[in-house]
Amino acid sequence: MNAYRAESPCAPDCAVHALDPVPAGVTARRGLELAGALAGRGAPGERAAAVFRALDVTLETNVERLSVPGATGTLVVANHVSWLDIVGLLVIERLGFLAKREVAHWLVVGTVATRLDTLFVDRWALRSLPRSVADLAARLRQGRSVAVFPEATTWCSAPGGPFRRAVFQAALDAGAPVRPVTLSYLQRGEPSTVAAYVGTDTLARSVGRVARARDLALRVHAWPALEPVGDRRELAARARQAVLGVEPARG
Repeated sequence: MNAYRAESPCAPDCAVHALDPVPAGVTARRGLELAGALAGRGAPGERAAAVFRALDVTLETNVERLSVPGATGTLVVANHVSWLDIVGLLVIERLGFLAKREVAHWLVVGTVATRLDTLFVDRWALRSLPRSVADLAARLRQGRSVAVFPEATTWCSAPGGPFRRAVFQAALDAGAPVRPVTLSYLQRGEPSTVAAYVGTDTLARSVGRVARARDLALRVHAWPALEPVGDRRELAARARQAVLGVEPARG
């Protein structure tokens, strides 16, 4: 089975507004400001923050940075809901990404991802997986932190899908810590699926929903880093438990 071939049962109709959409005039203003943010210059974090401001999306987080200081970079692993996930992580810290090759052509994040020297993966080519793992381990050894979505596809909400284990081998090979991160979307403090980009949905339609969303926030909760010990199956399981907020079993 291809380690990056994943299917989610979520369909576009899973993505719904939890509150009444904003008026058309507000949507239009957000669209114009988004176009300006995408056309602007600046560091990736600055451009990401400009996208959030344009769309009136609030970022809530419990950390100032996601990487762990040390000799190596940090493998940041998170659940995957939306194209907006990448933008939100970049607001917090400039990270590299491991992403499916389609991301390079996405309207909002494709250019930024390419400038970050993202590792693009062909999820349908199993033969390329060992090279991708080796490249990821090399970057971690160089002290470069990389964010990965081990579910390999998007889900509307928790519990999501299983974590693909290959990326965790890179952390073990590099001796790099793993930072689990939980991403969740809320409208006026209540869970919302409006930002989800799933199934056969189009990017334009998903961006449009976000542009119409009222009181949307992305909550980024970083959990304590995991040491790169054990095998990749065990490390992936520990990371997924953390992302789901599950206390580890006690022996």
